[in-house]
Amino acid sequence: MLSLDDLRQSVDDGRIDTVLLTFTDLYGRPLGKRLDARFFLENAQQGTHACDYLLTVDMNMNPVPGYQLASWERGYGDFHMVPDLATLRAASWLEKTALVVCDLTPRDAPGLLAQAPRSILRRQVERASAMGFQAMAGSELEYYIFNQSYRQAAAAAYVSLEPAGWYLEDYHVLQGTREEALNGAVRRHLTQSGIPVECSKGEWGKGQHELNLRYSDALTMADRHVIFKQCLKEVADRLGMSVTFMAKFDSPQAGSSCHLHLSLWRDGQSIMEGPNPLGPVRCSEVFRWFLGGWIAHVPEFMVFYAPTVNSYKRYRSGSWAPTRLAWSYDNRTASFRVVGKGPSLRIECRIPGADCNPYLCFAASLASGLDGIARRTEPPPIFEGDMYAAKAVRAIPATLRDATTCFESSEFVREALGAEVAAHYSHFFHTEQDAYDAAVTDWERKRYFEQI
Repeated sequence: MLSLDDLRQSVDDGRIDTVLLTFTDLYGRPLGKRLDARFFLENAQQGTHACDYLLTVDMNMNPVPGYQLASWERGYGDFHMVPDLATLRAASWLEKTALVVCDLTPRDAPGLLAQAPRSILRRQVERASAMGFQAMAGSELEYYIFNQSYRQAAAAAYVSLEPAGWYLEDYHVLQGTREEALNGAVRRHLTQSGIPVECSKGEWGKGQHELNLRYSDALTMADRHVIFKQCLKEVADRLGMSVTFMAKFDSPQAGSSCHLHLSLWRDGQSIMEGPNPLGPVRCSEVFRWFLGGWIAHVPEFMVFYAPTVNSYKRYRSGSWAPTRLAWSYDNRTASFRVVGKGPSLRIECRIPGADCNPYLCFAASLASGLDGIARRTEPPPIFEGDMYAAKAVRAIPATLRDATTCFESSEFVREALGAEVAAHYSHFFHTEQDAYDAAVTDWERKRYFEQI
């Protein structure tokens, strides 16, 4: 991590000549500008501008009509990128480059731009703080590694790619060693860039891996999550390889998840443990109500956990991805897996895929859990056994269309996000669904070209 004085010294020494200013779009992709480092130092508190269409584009950067925030009618003006200097760091995988995460502010109004993903999480973090809590979080990301470069993969239409591994490699050290050129380099780069790493390991797919960062407060964790993904992609690109964070890259293979871990703290200590029995868990009332609220509001916020059409292909029985809404203790078939004990007691939500935007995921989780505390929402009874077989337990929304309907009809969502922000994201998810509905897929050609 760098202070402004550290950066100034590094610029004077010739170690840094570029500062990369970033924020994420609605998909969670980093966007931004590279500034000359001396120019940044002269204008560090002021930041820079960017076109407001960046929060209203589709995956291919095409402007999408129908948003209130930005449009051709409004002229596609600017918003302001304000560096959060607490995130300033050397990006060791980039030559002579520092990186800083920015908040977005409107062009002509005070305060944060409400529709920006980081602003949405900030609002929930501030709400937790007002209730006397600090939210501590971790995210565990899975991904597939391929031996083709991104350019080669695109030229092949992402078909018949060669995975880095050729058998299921869950915890497998030999196959993990073969992938160390990428994973080891990323672990070292993250550590050298102020992002402490816990571990990496093989996962339950051919060429699938997982890398876990150390937990932190929720906003810092979301920042680290985004930077980690970008670091992994850029190091892979340099090695002539590629990775994907698609929730379901290949039908026969395991999906890629983003397991979220959350606990609430006060005065530097977790307040999740307590004297109250909840199944085999000894927990506080805050823990119980937070769990109850989180589970209760999943359908309404499902689009924040599973934001694409592809996300929902991951939820299949026997796939390690959850399909039903219940909690259990240390049970990987459950959507909510309670783990740890004493000071380490926490809730793991296994619903999000690796394609999620972490700012939105953590925001949805906090909004739901804090509402549970406010309303003293009781969780359902503990579930034990194979949740895939529990037909009486409520299923999670099965498609993006279903999840979007739950989201836009929810009074709780409008209350948690604000009506304007909720409408912005409703339009975003409808646009994603409409793009899929209009597409003719390889599956359709293979199925119908000759036989119909």
